[in-house]
Amino acid sequence: MHPYMRRRQGKEPVTYAHPSLEPILERTLGVPLFQEQLLRIAMVAANFTGGEAEELRRAMGFKRSEERMKQIEAKLRSGMTQNGFAPETQEEIITQITSFARYGFPESHAASFALIAYASAYLKFHYLAAFTAALLNNQPMGFYSPAVLVHDAQLHGLRVKPINALDSEWDCTIEHTIKDDKDIPCLRIGFRYVRGLRQTGADKIVSEREKRPFEGIDDLVRRVPELQKAELVTLSEIGALNCLGKGVHRRTALWQVERAARPAGPLLDAIPEQMELSPLRQMTDEERLVADFHGSGMSTGPHPMTYCREALSKLHVKRACDLARVPDGQYTRVAGCVIARQRPGTAKGFVFLSLEDETGISNVIVNPDLYEKYRVVINREKFLRVEGVLQNQDHTISIKASRVLPISFTAAETQSHDFH
Repeated sequence: MHPYMRRRQGKEPVTYAHPSLEPILERTLGVPLFQEQLLRIAMVAANFTGGEAEELRRAMGFKRSEERMKQIEAKLRSGMTQNGFAPETQEEIITQITSFARYGFPESHAASFALIAYASAYLKFHYLAAFTAALLNNQPMGFYSPAVLVHDAQLHGLRVKPINALDSEWDCTIEHTIKDDKDIPCLRIGFRYVRGLRQTGADKIVSEREKRPFEGIDDLVRRVPELQKAELVTLSEIGALNCLGKGVHRRTALWQVERAARPAGPLLDAIPEQMELSPLRQMTDEERLVADFHGSGMSTGPHPMTYCREALSKLHVKRACDLARVPDGQYTRVAGCVIARQRPGTAKGFVFLSLEDETGISNVIVNPDLYEKYRVVINREKFLRVEGVLQNQDHTISIKASRVLPISFTAAETQSHDFH
């Protein structure tokens, strides 16, 4: 990838390992990008037959075989020697072929992925609400968790509304608001994201409210007997029932669900009217955040890192959006929720982390020795603070870590994409 991009940007000259390869590699600037090019190189440079080229293709297939590649490498060297290729030329061609074999595609596959990438980028830019709704309604899929998809959409200007008993459907849906005479699409999170909620109960909520609005939580409990108490509790904890009465907050809803789920009796009948809403205090921001992630795996409110930003700023920890203004090579600090941990087989033991904060995503590179030193912290902690040297190469920014520390400030059950 890197040689191709450098050549495309005019930062290095286009060269060929041997003049006979120019017709094969000219349109990809001397760098083999597609499996078909590798097969043609083997046939031209090493006199491979069609059958031997097919053997090479299979060795580079889905179940890539290192042992078979070594056997084929011997054939390649023998053929190139017969054709008078210099040893250093042979080495360059072998390196190209073996490196490609670890991570290569046929041209048809590359074209298919490119089409998906371009179409996705177009839809995300022009139809952000519909694109995000479609992604959320087809989970599990892709690399990022629903919480990351929602936060990214918010950073791109999409208003995301929480789960609501009066407005949500099973799937995530698009709602419209008028602002300055413009129709602004918004995203409403669907009942499918309420943990433990069965679709039969969610569908009943929708059908009953279409007949007539719910008059309160008692009315909902009475008209939707399909809902189990645990489901009602989760709906209350994530704020989905706050819309069912004036002054109702999450603990009010929990209180009313508890009362509605119990049979009437003298003790409950004797509760004063002013106590009916709830004698319990409202949840704090931290408690709401924890409840959101526990009950739905996401939050449409402030990002978890928002709540510790003041303390992090005192430690000179940068936000993701600030890193573009940090000079290349400067020592800096970042922090965030771990949304991805990767250790590619071709990366020689290096680990790559993606940390998300309230402004975006920071990329962290951890060398093998440092990973072994901080293995437990890196693998187990949900929130990390990283110190290291910033690298800015063609606006691709990463932190080469020298120290990794845990941040323990919330019990929010965030998710990450780990080593897949």
